[in-house]
Amino acid sequence: MTVIIPPPTMPGRGQNAPAGRRRPRRTPKGRQVDPPALEEVRALLVDRSRRRDLLIEHLHLIQDKYGHLSAAHLAALAEEMKLALTEVYEVATFYAHFDVVKEGETPPPALTVRVCDSLSCAMAGAEKLFVELPKKLGKDVRVVRAPCMGACDRAPVCAVGHVQVHSATTASVAAAAKAGAHAHAYKTPADFAAYRKNGGYKLLEVCLESKRTREDIIATVSDAGLRGLGGAGFPTGRKWSLVRAEQAPRMMAVNADEGEPGTFKDRYYLEQDPHRFLEGMLIAAWVVEAEAIYIYLRDEYPEIRLMLEAELAKIEEAGLARHTKLHFRRGAGAYICGEESAMIESIEGKRGLPRHRPPYVAQVGLFGRPTLEQNVETLFWIRDIVEKGAAWATSQGRHERKGFRSFSVSGRVKKPGVKLAPAGVTARELIDEFCGGMLLGHAFKGYLPGGASGGILPASMADVPLDFGTLEQYGCFVGSHAVVILSDKDDMKAVALNLMRFFEDESCGQCTPCRVGTEKAVKLMAKGPWDEALLTELSSAMRDASICGLGQAASNPLTSVFKYFREELTKPLQAW
Repeated sequence: MTVIIPPPTMPGRGQNAPAGRRRPRRTPKGRQVDPPALEEVRALLVDRSRRRDLLIEHLHLIQDKYGHLSAAHLAALAEEMKLALTEVYEVATFYAHFDVVKEGETPPPALTVRVCDSLSCAMAGAEKLFVELPKKLGKDVRVVRAPCMGACDRAPVCAVGHVQVHSATTASVAAAAKAGAHAHAYKTPADFAAYRKNGGYKLLEVCLESKRTREDIIATVSDAGLRGLGGAGFPTGRKWSLVRAEQAPRMMAVNADEGEPGTFKDRYYLEQDPHRFLEGMLIAAWVVEAEAIYIYLRDEYPEIRLMLEAELAKIEEAGLARHTKLHFRRGAGAYICGEESAMIESIEGKRGLPRHRPPYVAQVGLFGRPTLEQNVETLFWIRDIVEKGAAWATSQGRHERKGFRSFSVSGRVKKPGVKLAPAGVTARELIDEFCGGMLLGHAFKGYLPGGASGGILPASMADVPLDFGTLEQYGCFVGSHAVVILSDKDDMKAVALNLMRFFEDESCGQCTPCRVGTEKAVKLMAKGPWDEALLTELSSAMRDASICGLGQAASNPLTSVFKYFREELTKPLQAW
């Protein structure tokens, strides 16, 4: 007789279930959506579109409301936007200003104080603040390090929630923390009505009425020698022509995400005369016939964001944007999004990862369409150049250079700030003529001619003209014209290490040479003594193989120390 032995009961299988078949799951796989969390997300979104490119905007809504992004809210948002949960998580965890709280973790305190530890703030005493503030503020306030906040001329800087405290002291930050952490509406020095009364938007209306031709505007801008002033310096008129040569529909993206340590000129112009920038933006969109404009503003400028949202509404109401559609996008704390293709990825609601090129943004940009990308200051000068003529712009300049430049000057000078100076001005002339000289008790020792990635030059080379193409032979570049002045109180190795730590923190992680290279460089530089052969080899690998300019230029300050400050290599590292 044959004995049949039944198969063992498997977990999840009922006693009466046929062999080899599992009982259906009571719930779907993956994290389940919490009904109260879903209702809370829906209450925030209301009738807002659930389009994929609005993911970052919706994450901001949740972060602003609850102070963090809980696992339940992220799952609910994914459900509401019809996205995979991993798509929401990878974006939420990429940006520094989003606080993702996993299931079972304790949410952060209601208030966060961010202490800028980038170069100008480090020189002004940020490290002391970082040590003293936790003791002063107590356990109910979180104190964290943060990269450059675009206020280097007012160092040291702290952000209490959404409010920046300039020239910060322990007492002033504590007072701000007690007062509250919400940004208030920014009062523009020249509002929409005042700007129009003084001739504003007349040039735009002339263009919209076809009383000027697009070719005429491009020719004037080209003859004036206007270049992209965000760092790359590409000729503006040529860029407009290249975008216009591509098949419609076309787009426009405005880069207001200046995050280079030492750079704050875009902020200055947005604070001083925002409508001059906005008119230039609308004229540029008309020239390339862009059907939509996306303005991408860094999250560190909350008051400017509130102001721009209000002023853009006035522009639309007045019919001045009838040729295009205006969109606003809020950054979330990522220096890499200052790179044009990473910014476009972020505008589309994704992680800010730089794209491989070609194709270039002018060919395949926002949503796969040809895109004109410009920074704030470039657009700021459009109206003046067209109204006053190319000769007005080219009549200025020094040392055989033509035009004018806005320099963000910070560090060891008496009067830091944005200095409008002739193109080709030297560092020595900037210090003496525009900044009131060096701080009392400080002797000029060196300077960064182009922000964190532009390298470091010694005071003996302070008579080199500062402009596009004048510094490359020395292993440096002018970039966004961020000049940080260093003195005999500053250790150049500490300067280079501070900058490398910034790049390590801000690397998007997409490519190995940058992701691993910056981390390895920081460890070698901090430990010391500096192994010149090894660090030079590492620098070469980063420069040759990184995808974008962050990794390619990250080692410029390091190699500058080897080249121009060799006498400091054997000395112990001196922090501020």
